[in-house]
This record gives sequence, structure tokens and C-alpha cells, in this order.
Amino acid sequence: MSNLSAFTLPAGARLAPHDFQRAAQLLLRRTGIVLPLHKKEMAERRLSIQADQAGFDEVRALLGMLERDAQSPQWVAFINAFTINHTAFFREAHHFEVLAKFARSRRQSLKVWTCACSTGEEAYSIAMTLRECGSALGSGVCVQATDIDTDAVRQAEQGIYRLDRLTPVPSAYVQKYFHRGVGSREGFARAKPALRELIEFNTLNLLSPSWPQTRFDAIFCRNTMIYFDKSTQARLLERFARVLKPGGLLFVGHSENMTHLTTVFRLQGKTVYALI
Repeated sequence: MSNLSAFTLPAGARLAPHDFQRAAQLLLRRTGIVLPLHKKEMAERRLSIQADQAGFDEVRALLGMLERDAQSPQWVAFINAFTINHTAFFREAHHFEVLAKFARSRRQSLKVWTCACSTGEEAYSIAMTLRECGSALGSGVCVQATDIDTDAVRQAEQGIYRLDRLTPVPSAYVQKYFHRGVGSREGFARAKPALRELIEFNTLNLLSPSWPQTRFDAIFCRNTMIYFDKSTQARLLERFARVLKPGGLLFVGHSENMTHLTTVFRLQGKTVYALI
């Protein structure tokens, strides 16, 4: 929503403190995401847009409907309005060096889960890293990519990016793994089928009781745990441990420190944890 700053709030859009807390509680219960008070103006704008599009005169009417109907399709737009999709190819580059070394040491098929994949840059970075490991992994490479934001997942599945988004990608990788657009697609590039076929994209709320039914060699959950409270973080770490193989790796964000929240992971490197 790049035009949010130019959006004029209509009557009924302003959130009273009570209604902001209602919105924050709805988001917390549904997703585990903590909405701080300094996000109030952003919440007003985004919820006003949703209320208007859904045919409500006031934001509080939208909130009331969400409180009454846990199955309302408006929940999708509500959640999408508060997700953060700041990502980049090969963000925190040292993680991909660690992943490549780890993958070669396993010398077998490798399953990796990126559980907050956003618009897909992280998933494609993982896939390129694993493909570059070559015959050491055989043909069993699989990347599971999930996110709670349905719009972001749809964009990730397409695998289409502006060329300036590919700046962090080595030029040899761009040539090897992307088709450059022509005509109306000039200035864009799309991941080649050989790369896209390694990744399975799905929508997933990390608070859902249903997680992927597999065991992973590595999990990427970067710059995501900071949006949860401590108790939710601890519960997620316990669940990650149950779906990781022995010795598996958990990659977290540069500002996230999980050492004090878990006894089943040990810090192995900069923001990289290994399952004990």
C-alpha cells in the first residue's frame, strides 16, 4: 500500500484508544503478533481502507464483525494489513555461507523450511544456495516456504522481481537462474522453472496447530520472532525443535537472541542455532 501516506481518513476512521486495543488483541490472539501503541496511526489508515472496501461506515463496525465471526473472509485482509514484508535476496549473507557448508557436510537430500518467506526472496536465495552445492545433495533438495500473508505468498509463487531487487544476487546466478523480461516485462526478471520447482509455497499462520508434516534439516525464521511476546517465542522454539532433525540448524534474525529462551538449541555461530 504505497499510497497510504496520501490517504485521507474519512469520518469514523479514527481509532479511539479502546478500539486500538481491540484491534491489537484481535491480532495477538489470531497471529501472536504484538501491535505496539506507536503503530496506532498506521493501524488507523490500514483498517480504514479495509473497512471502506468491506462496506463498513466505521472501523469499529469492522472490528465488531471480526470479534463475532472467527471465520469471516475479512480476517485475511485484516492480517495482511499488519504483516511486514521487508526482505531481500541473500539478506544476512553469512547465513547462506553457513547453509552451504552445512549442506555439503550432510551429503544427502536436504529439506529446508523458511517459515516467514514474505515475497519469496529468502526462499529463492536458499534454493540457489542448495543448487550450487551440486551433486553433494543429489536430487532430493526441497524448500518449504510459508507465510501468513496471502498476498505475499502469491507474489512469491510468481517469482517475478524488478531487476534492482536482484542487485544482491551474484551476476552469474542471475544469468543462471533468472529469465530477463522483454517488451512489457522489461526491467523485470523471473526465476527459471528449474529453481521454482525446488520450492513449495503455502500460507501458514505459525500459531496454527497444523505445521508441515516433515522433518527438516534447517529452518529459517529470521526477523519474525521480534514481533511475538516472550511466551510465544518460547513455544515456537519448542515446536521448531520437534520438526528439526538431530543436529539441524535454526537461522534467526540479526537482532534476535534466543539463548535465554531455550535449552534444546545451542548457539553455533552468529544468529545460527543447532538442535542439541
